[in-house]
Formats: sequence, structure tokens, C-alpha cells
Amino acid sequence: MHQLNELDASFLFLESETTPMHIGGLYIFDAAEREKALTFDDFRDYLNHRLHLAGFFRQKLMHLPFNLDRPYWIDDPDFAIERHIESVNLEGGDHAALMALTEDRLATPLPRTRPLWHVTWVEGFGPDTLLPADGFALVVRVHHAAVDAFSGEEVMGKLLEYTPDTPTKTRPPAWQPEPVPRPEQLLTRASLNLLRKPFQFLSLTQSTMTAALRDFMEHPIGRIRTPKNVLSAPRTPFNRNLTTRRRLNSTSFDLSRLKTLKGAIGPDISLNDLVLGICAEALKRYMTGHGIQPEDSLVALTPVSVRSRSLRQPMGNQMSAMLVNLATEEPDPARRVALIRDNTRTSENYGEAIAADRLTERLPSTLVALSTRLYSEFHLAQHYQPAFNLPITNVPGPQVPLYLKGARLVHQVNSAPLFHGAGLAILALSYAGAIHLNLTTCPDLVPDGEQLAELMETAVEAIEASAIAGTDNPAVS
Repeated sequence: MHQLNELDASFLFLESETTPMHIGGLYIFDAAEREKALTFDDFRDYLNHRLHLAGFFRQKLMHLPFNLDRPYWIDDPDFAIERHIESVNLEGGDHAALMALTEDRLATPLPRTRPLWHVTWVEGFGPDTLLPADGFALVVRVHHAAVDAFSGEEVMGKLLEYTPDTPTKTRPPAWQPEPVPRPEQLLTRASLNLLRKPFQFLSLTQSTMTAALRDFMEHPIGRIRTPKNVLSAPRTPFNRNLTTRRRLNSTSFDLSRLKTLKGAIGPDISLNDLVLGICAEALKRYMTGHGIQPEDSLVALTPVSVRSRSLRQPMGNQMSAMLVNLATEEPDPARRVALIRDNTRTSENYGEAIAADRLTERLPSTLVALSTRLYSEFHLAQHYQPAFNLPITNVPGPQVPLYLKGARLVHQVNSAPLFHGAGLAILALSYAGAIHLNLTTCPDLVPDGEQLAELMETAVEAIEASAIAGTDNPAVS
């Protein structure tokens, strides 16, 4: 048994019928190299032997009355894998049918009465150049309260294999659920936690002031850069309340191409800077084509994993986040990437001091739950200027192919949760020598999401042309 941190719990409070808070996506496998087809029963047996690799597979939530404190993860004494997997036959359906099924599953909230994950096995592909003839797919949903995008990718790396050779089957460790805790035991803990909140909040205030002072000392007078648009991003049509509909679109680029491009822009440009620049250029072109004219540059929320610095928990969210001005008012695409580099460096000190989990853990659970519910019920996203326009997450993945019992993972479309006020999320994930840019949209707020994905290629070409034309002019420092 262990307690959710406040960031994990906030994803529970944010969830509603129109805002399911799970991550995951579509994973397509090619089983052509197997001697015989892989079946749903094979997959169930395969997964059953790997449940011990991640605790959330067999743990469910236990809530306290009136949300007096954060919920707890406890072992589910009634766990049965059959409740978490299903088999669907496309019966000759094409890639569009597979995407429609995926979008339908990802728009459906997970039931809270059992462990917060579900996998749909999909077989029966019809002739389609986008699908392997001897393939199958997995539609995966895991609640954001259990994993973040970074740990989710780590979990997939554990569940899959790095070689097509199927290892010798071993018996999984015996599992015996721990006894369900008594309610009075949790209420005593809740009382102690509530008494600590005021002192923790003072600690947060002190660390924030320290970060501001450090930023002042690190930059000479005259070069101090204040993050633009912090807590005041421009209004756009996709910063409104959501509907239940979701769309997934993706595109990919060779990793070597993007590494060459970032080097051409400047020696200190990171791959993350370039990814943000690509998204900014595509968004700028999309808005122009749809007659959207924001009053200022767009602002992105960019989550940053802090697992390397904090191994406090084997699961859950361990993230910081930065608000980054995307410089969409800058007309030159390559110069914009350099400006984004400056903006991300300015935000780093504040992101380190005010990590998302540290901010929320200083506030009582009842306050977090009430504020998120009021924000949704009263449609506040419609009336107030947003703090940011969209989240953009860049997750490093394995650079070698992954396999499931000899079937190779050939394509993936990853999803991110949307919430009221942000009808678009972009998740960049690298895998096997490529970077995949995945777009999760609410089509009622962001129409023509496939066009935005296509504009990513146009954006890369525009940055390449700008970098070549500006070789005589060094990047902005």
C-alpha cells in the first residue's frame, strides 16, 4: 500500500466523462517472421507472466470519505486479468477502421473500481499498405495517476522484448494481495497530513524566491530574461471546454535528419528545442490557414521527467514542467528555434523549484478536488486567459526494435490526455532511429487535425531552408 502524491491525485480530480485522464495509444506489430500466428490466448499468457513488472497492474484505488486526503494504491484482492483485456476482430477492416476503434477506446474513461489499465487486442487486418498483412495491434490505456509519459515508456520497454527470440518461459513470482487497510487507520494518517500542510506551503514559497534570486545572479544586468507570457497565454479556439470526441494523428522523421538540422541552426540547440520549433512552425501555418490570429505568441507547457534525480516511487508521476514561449510571432523559422532555446533556458530555474508535484502536495486534497471540479462545471476555460495553449512532451524511447513473442513493433501512435482549456496535445517519442510526433485533439476544437500533422513535414522543410539561408548569420544567443 502507498499513497498517491498530489500530482497523481490531481489527474483523478481532473477526470470527467469528457476528460478521461489516461495515456497510452496504438501499437502495431508485424508477426510475419513467426512460424505461426500469434493468438489472443498467447497474448493473455504472455501478459500474465509480466504483471509483476509494474505494481499498478494489480493495484486499485482506495478513497477516503470526503476526499480528506489523497487516495491510496492497495492490492486488488479480486484481481482478474480477464477484466483488463479484450479481443476485437476488424474482419478485414483497414487502417481507418483501426484508428476509429482506437479513438473510441481512448475516449472512454477507465472504471475506478479496479486497477486503472486496459488493453484491447486487435486482429483481422484487411489489405492496407499502412498495416502489416500478418499483424495485430494493441490499444493500451493506463491512467495518468499511475504513470506519466516517461515511466509509461519505461513500462512498455519492460513488457516487450529486445530480441525476436522468445526467451524460455519461467514461472512468474507468486503474488499474494496485502490485506485491505482499515478506514480508521487511513483517517489517522489524513489528520496528520492536514496538520503539516501550512508548514510545507511556507517551504514552497521559500524555494520559489530562491529560484528567482538564483536567476538574477546567473544573468548579468541587462541580459536578464523574464519568461514572456507566463500565466497569460493568448486565447485560441482550442483553449475552450472539450467534448467527448478525440482524434489521433501522427507523423515521423528520421532522427539523423533532425540531429543534422539542429546542428545547422546552432551548436547549443537541443533536440527538444528543435521539436518545439517544428511544432511552433506547424501551429503558425495551421492557424494562418484557419484564420486564427492570436494576440501574442503561443505558450507551451513542456513536462520534464525528474526520475533521474528522484527515485522516490516505482510508479506515479515524477515530473517538473516549464512554460515555454514558442515565439510564433517570429517570422523566421530557424531564428524561432534559437529564441525557443533562450526561452527554455530561462524557464529551467523556475521549473526546478516549482515542480508540479511539489506545488500540489502543499495544498489540501479537498481544495485541489474542489478547484478542478469548479473549473470544469462552470466552464471557466471559456472565460479566462489560459496559462498555456497546449502541452508538448518529448519522451526518449529505445533506439532498437522491440518485440512481442517474435512480432516486431513497427508503428505506434501515442496519446496524451486532454483537459478543459487545452484541446490539443503533442507527444514526441523517439523509437528505432525515428522521432514520432503524435497529436491528440478534440476535433470540435481543433478541426482538420490530419492537416496539422501534415504541416509538421512542411515545418521541417521550412526550418531547413531557413537554416541554409542563414548560414552566414549565427543563431541568436
